[in-house]
Amino acid sequence: MTTAAAGGADEALPADRRQSGGTSVPAPRKAGPARSAPSGGPGRTPRSVTGTRRVIAALFLLPALVLLGALVVYPIVYSVYRSFFDQAGTGFAGIDNYRTLFTDDTIRTAVKNNAIWVVFAPTVATALGLIFAVLTERVRWGTAFKLIVFMPMAISMLAAGIIFRLVYDQAPERGVANAVWVGVHDTFAESSGFPKAHPLPVHPLKAAPGGAFVTKTAVHAGQPVHLPLVGVLPAKMPGDAKPAKAPAAGEDGAITGTAWLDFTKGGGGRPNVIDSRELGLKGLKVEAVRNGEVVATAKAAADGTFTLPASADGAELRLPASNFKEPYNGVDWLGPTLVTPGIIGSYVWMWAGFAMVLIAAGLAGLPRELLEAARVDGANEWQVFRRITVPMLAPVLAVVLVTLMINVLKVFDLVFIIAPGSSQDDANVLALQLYRSSFGTDADLGVGSAIAVLLLLLVIPVMLFNIRRIRKEGRR
Repeated sequence: MTTAAAGGADEALPADRRQSGGTSVPAPRKAGPARSAPSGGPGRTPRSVTGTRRVIAALFLLPALVLLGALVVYPIVYSVYRSFFDQAGTGFAGIDNYRTLFTDDTIRTAVKNNAIWVVFAPTVATALGLIFAVLTERVRWGTAFKLIVFMPMAISMLAAGIIFRLVYDQAPERGVANAVWVGVHDTFAESSGFPKAHPLPVHPLKAAPGGAFVTKTAVHAGQPVHLPLVGVLPAKMPGDAKPAKAPAAGEDGAITGTAWLDFTKGGGGRPNVIDSRELGLKGLKVEAVRNGEVVATAKAAADGTFTLPASADGAELRLPASNFKEPYNGVDWLGPTLVTPGIIGSYVWMWAGFAMVLIAAGLAGLPRELLEAARVDGANEWQVFRRITVPMLAPVLAVVLVTLMINVLKVFDLVFIIAPGSSQDDANVLALQLYRSSFGTDADLGVGSAIAVLLLLLVIPVMLFNIRRIRKEGRR
């Protein structure tokens, strides 16, 4: 009875819960119908996630490819082709144009200057950008400082060239660089008071070697000495100069005299005579010379009078050349020697802000716990900067450096605007020489195309390095 009941109960259970030996075990499930195959049928090309086919993608890329070919590929191919032909473009020149690149002195100077640009300009701009970014990181007004440093990037190369052409002007009254330089120089070196002063033939003075003037006869005690000069504009006279006064008689055998500007404004004066409206040459140095040796010196007072001791009796009076030397006009920034460093300085002024912004962005992403851990371990700020900050910023520094290197290889505007015609050959670079060779008075498109190909060959290694670096960073 029990067995039959159990059997009936067992039959009443679902098929997947039948008992086996008194234990309920699930029955195996039947295999369901197979999943349907992807739509589209066999033999059809699978679509991407967006359902775009290669043909449609190619149609969308076609306008960009056409522009790329017309604006990049075709000019490169044609420049290579044209570089093997002569100036007229009708005769095959072979590698003569490329041989000219290494034999022509002007082009060789351009290559040398380009090497200087590539080495110094990106390095200095990146170093300044790094210094600015690090030093302004903890300053409350750092953002304002960064904005000021970055502002030159808003100026075009043409405008920057005009600005620095004025900055480097030789005249201190116009050129800021020379105004500062002359101011510093005159602070530590005495300047001449009367650079163009000189005597007239009727004056008792004659020219001496080295730009000095001496009296025509020896001087003696009791005989006042007159030292008149001309050639000084009244407006250029010392502001505290007083009307010239006749010398008083000397005491104890002293030699007295007057040095004055023998010129009356408005006319009416008499030569060799001290008129009432003529001014003394304040500060004029007077030396007593005997047998080639200076035995006494004096300086003229505000009214032009001076006194020499009795030891000057019988000597000649000399006005040394230091009274008349031309004033210091500063440095010839745009001369053959300094024109290239000067232009590089203007480039750094423009691009240091660009480097600073990129480096500051990388600096903001550094893990601060590493820097703080180094400081806790006893590292000073210089060690933290040199051993932690700079190595961790290496990828950013490489980006900035490579970008600026590519940029300076094609620099043209600054050199063309800043360098004057007299020193443009000394500041020449490849991009400027490319323009001069292709569109100058004696244009030679064959040589110009060869320079363009050379520039391309110089840029390619830098670009390949940048691409490899980017791919290496992407694998990390």
